[in-house]
Amino acid sequence: MSVQPKQATSPLVIEFDDNALLSRLYGEFDRNLARIEQRLGLSLHTRGNRIAISGPAEESIVARDALKALYDRLKRGQEVDMGEVDAAVRLAGAARDGATGGNDEPVVVTPRRHVTARSARQRDYIRALHDSELVFGLGPAGTGKTYLAVAMAVAMMMSGRIDRIILSRPAVEAGERLGFLPGDVREKVDPYLRPLYDALYDMLPADQVIRRLAAGEIEIAPLAFMRGRTLSNAFVILDEGQNTTKVQMKMFLTRLGEHSRMVVTGDLSQVDLPRGEMSGLQHAIHTLDDMKGLAQITFTDSDVVRHELVTRIVRAYDEEERRSAAKRQRGIPPER
Repeated sequence: MSVQPKQATSPLVIEFDDNALLSRLYGEFDRNLARIEQRLGLSLHTRGNRIAISGPAEESIVARDALKALYDRLKRGQEVDMGEVDAAVRLAGAARDGATGGNDEPVVVTPRRHVTARSARQRDYIRALHDSELVFGLGPAGTGKTYLAVAMAVAMMMSGRIDRIILSRPAVEAGERLGFLPGDVREKVDPYLRPLYDALYDMLPADQVIRRLAAGEIEIAPLAFMRGRTLSNAFVILDEGQNTTKVQMKMFLTRLGEHSRMVVTGDLSQVDLPRGEMSGLQHAIHTLDDMKGLAQITFTDSDVVRHELVTRIVRAYDEEERRSAAKRQRGIPPER
């Protein structure tokens, strides 16, 4: 692929060398190109194996780099969908702003898919999951905190770096009263772990998930039942960590054994603990700040990789919370 430099007032022209990939790059009815136009406010015109990009200079460069990244992805045999288009634009924009932290693209290889970052912070998160023994992934829903953690856990299991995956999540609604629910332990806690199962089935064939669950290689470990254990040679994930108490979080973190990795994910804006109870995740972040071997990645609404409406919803709730906090500071009672 070659790029032909033009004068500032002329379209930026990008040329591709493999015509067989172009229909997949453009998308059905050119929807991928339309998406880039919509995201960046410019125009893309195709002729043969060339795309002319017309619009503001900075946005044109972002579009060029995004198209190049998508084309390279296709050359590697990977697919391009609308989510990948959004990710390419987001990452190209971050590179323009100097926020990528490097040009190498980390890839998490699992049996069912190759998982790549869809934002600059996701890239940092993947690196932290690979390099650090304990990782806190914080931020709103839809930023990939849990999904990427499960992907890395599966990748490390398949490569032999760890022997088992342990998944845990506080069942806040049931509290410590799991015994009142029907069924065995897994049946009681499964509804709370559904997002983790969904990610597992995305990474592994269904028969492998079932077989590894039966063999104990993938374990469902309710938080309330983990006391007294030492988790060695394992990749341990605690999801929804904001709903732990300080005591529960300390208990969980001190389960870490030799040759293990531990990831705690959570959204501190969605704490479901009783009023006045401090979140164990929030307490841990302050207590363990700057500790060697620990990494903390904080996502924002700009990292949401679900439907674009989710980003707007997150921002609306954040804005409402800021308004409410400002009113509380001025002594204005909350609206009912």
